[in-house]
Amino acid sequence: QYPLMFGLILAFCWCSLVCCSRIYMGMHSILDVIAGFLYAILILVVFHPVVDLIDNFNLTYKYAPLIIISLHLALGIFSFTLDTWSTSRGDTAQILGCGAGVACGSHVNYIMGLKLDPPPDTLPLSLSSLTVTVFGKAILRLLIGVIVLLLTKVAMKKATIPLACKIFRIPHDDVRKARQRMEVELPYRYITYGTVGFSLMFIVPCLFHFIGLS
Repeated sequence: QYPLMFGLILAFCWCSLVCCSRIYMGMHSILDVIAGFLYAILILVVFHPVVDLIDNFNLTYKYAPLIIISLHLALGIFSFTLDTWSTSRGDTAQILGCGAGVACGSHVNYIMGLKLDPPPDTLPLSLSSLTVTVFGKAILRLLIGVIVLLLTKVAMKKATIPLACKIFRIPHDDVRKARQRMEVELPYRYITYGTVGFSLMFIVPCLFHFIGLS
């Protein structure tokens, strides 16, 4: 659907940045990154033949959001059996929550007819010419979108951490220490970044359409 060379360059740059950042931050060794890269290739080989089937299910099936949320929650709960606290647990919950939010947002877009795939005769897609107007709108969309997502993240963080502490009767005088508890970290990360993902796919595009920046 996109020019091949553009896709390859984008994939290479994104993959390189992720791999190098993991090593730079001390989160993983070079061997970890190599193993993760090979594991990603294995996932791609297995799931690529059925990606359209999965995508169609996520978009069209009536109860897809319920299944998506339940599956991502289950993956998060079963992967959080750690003896000691680790940042990887929060990262995992963050990724799962964001993925669930994006999938649910795409489902709502499809059901409401707000974001349809381009017709086959327009493929492959080509980049439009860069003008001052296009550049200005792109910058404005970026600024508005980032502000909305940051406000969403802050609001959900302020709401979910005290609520989780209250439900599980965990003292929240020391927020940093409370966030290291699985009972707090899982709902905080999952709900916060799930809402961010949903906002990214549904709320922000609707806002752009409303103010004439689509």
